[in-house]
Amino acid sequence: MAAFRTLDNLPSDLAGKVALVRVDLNLPMNEGRASDVTRVEASAPTILELADAGAKVLLLAHFGRPKGQRYSTMSTSMVQGDVERVLGREIMFIPEVMGPVVEQSIGILRDGDIGLLDNVRFWPGEEANDPEFARGIAANGDFYVNDAFSAAHRAHASTEGLAHLLPAYAGRAMERELKALDAALGSPETPVAAVVGGAKVSTKLAVLENLVGRVQHLIIGGGMANTFLAARGVDVGKSLCEHDLAATANAIMDKADHAGCTVHLPYDVVVAKEFAAHPASLRVCNVHEVAADEMILDVGPAAVEALADVLKTCRTLVWNGPLGAFETPPFDEATVALAKTAAALTQDGSLVSVAGGGDTVAALNHAGVADDFTFVSTAGGAFLEWMEGRELPGVKALEE
Repeated sequence: MAAFRTLDNLPSDLAGKVALVRVDLNLPMNEGRASDVTRVEASAPTILELADAGAKVLLLAHFGRPKGQRYSTMSTSMVQGDVERVLGREIMFIPEVMGPVVEQSIGILRDGDIGLLDNVRFWPGEEANDPEFARGIAANGDFYVNDAFSAAHRAHASTEGLAHLLPAYAGRAMERELKALDAALGSPETPVAAVVGGAKVSTKLAVLENLVGRVQHLIIGGGMANTFLAARGVDVGKSLCEHDLAATANAIMDKADHAGCTVHLPYDVVVAKEFAAHPASLRVCNVHEVAADEMILDVGPAAVEALADVLKTCRTLVWNGPLGAFETPPFDEATVALAKTAAALTQDGSLVSVAGGGDTVAALNHAGVADDFTFVSTAGGAFLEWMEGRELPGVKALEE
């Protein structure tokens, strides 16, 4: 893993220094309040550590997709109250990101105070990673901290540009994320298993192609498994399936064979004639017994038990995506059962488990085991791009 500076590399007394801290405040809203403040909670340790060391902390964030236009409904002032509640401190809202208004605000802030700059995406220079725009922001800061891994796959001024203009450090949440990801795929303890689920193979092609060369066991679930089963000649009835990707699925399985990676597809499945909660037509069958008017909606109990046995032989697990249509019971059973096995093995100390992606976080919360995994990443796109083996500009810029 490449070396990067963390808050441990900062001097202990930061009195009067201005810290520009990139955080993720793109929160889901409901009636004017954030319905989920996980992202604020993730960055709170970094913000409070810098403030308590005497720095004047200026928070940089985006909110929504204003595309270089100003909209009052997309101002970061919308989440100011939520951030204050999580931090337990008052913060000053600053309606700019650079220039004299920011300079004057810094003059008003006392050592240890926190300011919230407006939505960086109100300026076209942000997404264009315009060097002039980045220099404008950097002019008011003494050092830069990136604590927004979820935006690290974007080469924007506030995620990448600033890191080249000021001494740059990884915040605590970013540091934790990078260490967990390194333990999962960078320099993992083998054997490594990966669970990849979700509706479509097309959205996870690059992930699968990267993983078959890096893991010893690839467990495929969700609608994706149907595409692989169909490629193997299994009649999947009216299941969600990308039949046009049969050749691609076979190529991935061939690549896995050559790399010594075992691909695990379900051999018993849960099927129904209609997709609804607890349908009357629900039954469990062998994959070769799916009727023409049935659809596969979850992995069967025998396959889940076999997969649990596979995890017991592994030292590392990377998980992205559910095994079945978990939002609708009883098609959550395979995901919940395997997640509970992984959580128990993690708690025993025999497995390092790292999971990420929106559906995955929801599925693990649903199973009640999110806190029992080694690490659960709330980053969606950035986590997927990391699983694809791509370089993340925001991370690359922090490397020493």
